[in-house]
Amino acid sequence: MKKTFNEIREAYLSYMEENGHVRIPSAPLVPQNDPTTLFTGSGMQPLVPYLLGKEHPEGSRIVDSQKCFRSMDIEEVGDNRHTTFFEMLGNWSLGDYFKEEQLTFFFTFLTEKVELDPKHLYVTVFQGDKANGIYADSVSVAKWKELFAAKGITAEAVEIGSESNGYEVGMQGGRIFYYDAKKNWWSRAGAPEKMPAGEPGGPDSEVFYDFMPNSPHAGGHANADDHAKWGKKCHPNCDCGRFLEIGNSVFMQYMKQPDGSLTPLPKQNVDFGGGLERIAAAANGDADVFTVGPLSSLVKELERLSGKSYSDTTHTHAFRVVADHIRAAVFLISDGVLPSNTDQGYFVRRLLRRAVRFADTLGLPEMSLFKLVDIVLSEYTDSYPDLRSNGVAIITAVDNEEEKFRKTLKAGLKEFEKIYEEGFSETNVLDKHLSSEAVFTLVTTHGFPYELVEEIAKERGLIVDGSAFERAMEKHRAGSRAGSEQKFKGGLADAGEATTRLHTAHHLLLRALQMVLGEHVHQRGSNITGERLRIDFSHGEKMTDEQKKRVEEIVNEKMKENLPVITSTMALEDAEKLHAEHEFGAKYPAQVTVYSIGPVDASLQSPHFDNAFSIEFCGGPHVQNTSELASAGTFKILKEEASSAGVRRIKATIA
Repeated sequence: MKKTFNEIREAYLSYMEENGHVRIPSAPLVPQNDPTTLFTGSGMQPLVPYLLGKEHPEGSRIVDSQKCFRSMDIEEVGDNRHTTFFEMLGNWSLGDYFKEEQLTFFFTFLTEKVELDPKHLYVTVFQGDKANGIYADSVSVAKWKELFAAKGITAEAVEIGSESNGYEVGMQGGRIFYYDAKKNWWSRAGAPEKMPAGEPGGPDSEVFYDFMPNSPHAGGHANADDHAKWGKKCHPNCDCGRFLEIGNSVFMQYMKQPDGSLTPLPKQNVDFGGGLERIAAAANGDADVFTVGPLSSLVKELERLSGKSYSDTTHTHAFRVVADHIRAAVFLISDGVLPSNTDQGYFVRRLLRRAVRFADTLGLPEMSLFKLVDIVLSEYTDSYPDLRSNGVAIITAVDNEEEKFRKTLKAGLKEFEKIYEEGFSETNVLDKHLSSEAVFTLVTTHGFPYELVEEIAKERGLIVDGSAFERAMEKHRAGSRAGSEQKFKGGLADAGEATTRLHTAHHLLLRALQMVLGEHVHQRGSNITGERLRIDFSHGEKMTDEQKKRVEEIVNEKMKENLPVITSTMALEDAEKLHAEHEFGAKYPAQVTVYSIGPVDASLQSPHFDNAFSIEFCGGPHVQNTSELASAGTFKILKEEASSAGVRRIKATIA
């Protein structure tokens, strides 16, 4: 008999308790002691201090089911496996057991507690890294062979290496597969070469469930024509849908050093994460996670409300988006995040507005999202009782946001149709570009979210030039900030020496404000001349005299520390991993310029970010060293006042 979603969660937690683990509650979706990220996006995130050596109050064996939210997956939702919210089953060994015990725990859980057929299971291991002197993970291979042999399965280990090579060589009759560091090495930054100093990481071993072990198709893909889309042959890391990763055991045993080397951690740790939805999908024998557990209940309610069928492929995508987004929004609101235009609230607003948009494509009655909220509350109330106690507040927030957005939506859609009819008549049918002016008007005048403009344009076969739109928005921002003043990039009036000094002071000031007021502070506007700087920043209260004095002290201290100002050009994704400050909601190119201030020892080539005082996306110009600011005088706040709701403004100078 197949186990339910809740039964699988409880079976895992109980099984690990039986093996000496202490069950701990899920941490909130908004990190409590990690200002570097907006959301808890993995099971290990709240445990990082303990993986680095801090003693956990519950001992060396820990287990939980962690709520997770990954905002970067919003656009990915729509296939059969991606969700923004998910539960990560996790167990940790903090200097206790290691590889052999961990692989045994997980394999036993899957085959004996969930009762998965081991013939459907395939595993991957780390092939080694010669550059860092790390050998192939032969210990895990030996243990996997032993575990499969106990089930009467001969498990051959084969070399694949890179994902791209996997499409060339295929399965090769193997059940254990060696992959390179891009696939079987885990750290928050990625492969060893991307890890900053102080980051822990190590090799991992992933388990995949094969939904069609006797595939009759050429190359083994889920569909006969998938070889043209994914590659000649299938392999465990193929995205054709045949394989689904259901768990990953990370052997956290190395630390990146400032000189780029990897050295062993004081203790060898295990960090395991298994997707609850994915394990349930494997137990259900269906690769679609929307057919199991609470997501399935949401889909069924959507079918009832819309009169449409989930199996109708013209509507499947919309079903998945609405179900995922409502569930994620409910959990975020319960954890205290209300819809807004900033920080975490921006993503709740985006989730709900996309849910409304796709609910409309399904033909749902207006103001019916609260019925979906009830489904989430009912499905999760036993495991997360706070949801039920916060139920009224959650429904109120969802209703209010839907009502607000429907007003915006009606006005915006009407304007979009007008633009479409005027610009894409039969005589103009070959022009597929929606003008940046039209997009600008929809966003600024009618309050239409940019992402929604892109989605609707795509549905009509139109192209939106994001770069042109961003240029128009920057021009608009500059005009709003300074009226008729002539602007230099980044809000600077010119590129003169005094203005450049104050630009660097602006970076110091923003970081000082975060240190004094909290990490919720982010730039919301800027204007810098040769006489003074002005910064608008997110903060809801008037600063006290003591706070202003402390900010001044920090900036002046950093000016006197002679910190180098270093410019770096890097991939956007690498800059984001550094948590570099950048304009909220802005779109950036694939390569960006980052200015970092400090550390004192600028001779530390790369990486020099770990001890930097400030890191920001920026186009310059800046001084070369903060001593140039100190030689010009003392930093002083001239005025602190309200700019708009939730935004304060500071004017300051160096004299």
